[in-house]
Amino acid sequence: MTTKKAKAEYLFEASWEVCNKVGGIYTVVKSKAYVMKQHYKNYFLIGPYFEEKARVGLDLKHPPAEFKQAFDELEEEGIKCYYGEWDADGSPNIILIDFKALISKKDEIKYWFWNNYQIDSINSHWDFEEPMLWSWAVARLLEKISANIKNSSIVGQFHEWLAGFPILYFKKKQINIATVFTTHATILGRSVAGSGDDLYGVLETMNPQDEAYKKGVADKFLTERACANNADIFTTVSEITAIESAKILGRKPEVILNNGLTLRKFPTIEETSVKHLTTRDKIREFLTYHFFPHYTFDLTHNLTFFIVGRYEFKNKGIDVMIEALAKLNEKLKTEKTKRNIAVFFWIPMGTKGLKVEVFENKNYYRHIKNYIDWHSQDILKRIVEDIVSSKTPSISSMFTEEFLQDLKKDLIQFKRQGNPSICTHYISDEKNDVLIKSLYDAGLDNKADDKVKVIVYPVYLDGNDGMINLPYYDAIAGSHLGIFPSYYEPWGYTPVETAAMGVSAVTTDLAGFGRFIESKVPKKQKEKAKGIYILKRYNRSKQEVVDDLYNIMYEFSHLNHQERVQNKIEAKNLASTVDWKFFVQNYVDAHNKALVNLNKCKANKEI
Repeated sequence: MTTKKAKAEYLFEASWEVCNKVGGIYTVVKSKAYVMKQHYKNYFLIGPYFEEKARVGLDLKHPPAEFKQAFDELEEEGIKCYYGEWDADGSPNIILIDFKALISKKDEIKYWFWNNYQIDSINSHWDFEEPMLWSWAVARLLEKISANIKNSSIVGQFHEWLAGFPILYFKKKQINIATVFTTHATILGRSVAGSGDDLYGVLETMNPQDEAYKKGVADKFLTERACANNADIFTTVSEITAIESAKILGRKPEVILNNGLTLRKFPTIEETSVKHLTTRDKIREFLTYHFFPHYTFDLTHNLTFFIVGRYEFKNKGIDVMIEALAKLNEKLKTEKTKRNIAVFFWIPMGTKGLKVEVFENKNYYRHIKNYIDWHSQDILKRIVEDIVSSKTPSISSMFTEEFLQDLKKDLIQFKRQGNPSICTHYISDEKNDVLIKSLYDAGLDNKADDKVKVIVYPVYLDGNDGMINLPYYDAIAGSHLGIFPSYYEPWGYTPVETAAMGVSAVTTDLAGFGRFIESKVPKKQKEKAKGIYILKRYNRSKQEVVDDLYNIMYEFSHLNHQERVQNKIEAKNLASTVDWKFFVQNYVDAHNKALVNLNKCKANKEI
């Protein structure tokens, strides 16, 4: 690997998600901070100041001497800057800006961007205005800092349109800061795909600006397009987003900034094997008290599949996943196999609490378990006595009549009629919810003869949800296959994280990660240890995608234990290719090219 030397003396990286978790960009900026510090002596992240989040994530420090004047001047205008270290790997330096003082000037600032860049924000709401005001404050701060270090080479990197306004400010005022703009997903592309339209089918022919007005995202689209076309270097996070950006924003990205992970933070393959056994047992315990009140099945032949992420029914491929699962269910039923597949939909939704029957099931189960545990020493003693006396332990010798009678009463309370619920929590308008309704329409309703069991688990996996109580990564570790059949996925962290936890995953060629990893997956047709499966979605019909996903899941369900272990190893190996220690070189490349372009512009103006 060729190591590029960073030419910038100061690097400022601004994102709305610095110390402010909203989506995936938070993971990007936080996880790579340690490796950025290795390349830049003066590296600073900039984000918005929200008191509750800053209290947890920010360790306040005195700002560098060259920043103090800029901080003081802005504070006189009511804009307060907080400097310190972020609670992230590498303890990066961050600046959080309280921009509330600018609210009274929002119309003036909006007019400035209309007058100079024709960004139409007259009908914009707070979701546009809030990041715009913060970005304006970022621009003012960096303008003042650059005046104090004017003999230094400075690069500013700005993530998404929310942080991109300084690019436009610097360009108009000719401020000596090289700029890099990164779009992680175009606002219009996400809107078109999210509305159910065929983004990749209309990409070549649609008028982006007209479509942005139709979709109600003109203000954000116009900002994004202006940022992309006025930055010294334009970047995206994947090949698929680059194709989208070239058509929608009118500029082909010069550098691809793939999203990575800090792989040294993840367990080794040996550690994942141990973790799988312990966390698998917790998942099996949930399956026991969720399903066994209604009917039983052999958990030793159960595999756990899952999908996790935002509730975007089409964009995340939930629609094709359900159809493929229905097909798998019917096939496994005809084979009369012992294999069962428990499929978790770990997709956060608005909930109204845990369903009473699920809560009661757990309590009854724990009561039975605790009752047996209470008598376990006596039971063990009787078993040992029988064995050393050369007797075969029997029910009558192991358990007293009183014990069996009490246990019988508990089991009567534990049993239920009908099918187990497919959703663990109460959600709004459950009958008409598209996910719930689609499962029922596909015949996935948890009947006793179903080989595919489904569980919609609509809460965040924080380790304290009151049911499985496993953190996100532990829940992944206890599973066998992560399924992420996305239609619109600029990068896609979930299959990367799944593989890093030593679990096989499905991604697609419409996901940035899927396209990146495709060349690294074993090509042999008979090779069963793929680790990561690439589902072909680009320019293919929905039925073709459903059939292929079914085939992947069917093949995986028939792997033996050794073949699944080989898949775990291969998944882990593939995950190692997306370590930040490799991808950081792309960032250095973008920053260096931005400085070159800025200097070219300055030279042309002097001529």
